[in-house]
Amino acid sequence: ILRRDLSDFVLVSDDAMRAAMLLLLEKTRNLVEAAGAASLAGALQMRERLAGKRVVLVLSGGNASLGQLRELLAGSEPS
Repeated sequence: ILRRDLSDFVLVSDDAMRAAMLLLLEKTRNLVEAAGAASLAGALQMRERLAGKRVVLVLSGGNASLGQLRELLAGSEPS
């Protein structure tokens, strides 16, 4: 199905997914695992191309452990 219907895809880094995860937590109070924030990371990476368009993102996965959440939050503290 994907080979037939997929017109494009975007690769995002682990750091971009973590940044998107943190942004979602800060701005929307939604907790998703890093892979669940991949759609936002991709949209942010394509920001110019998506400007002026209506964009829908699927957020999934709440399997972030407390350790991962602590690490994410510790990395976001101002120095």
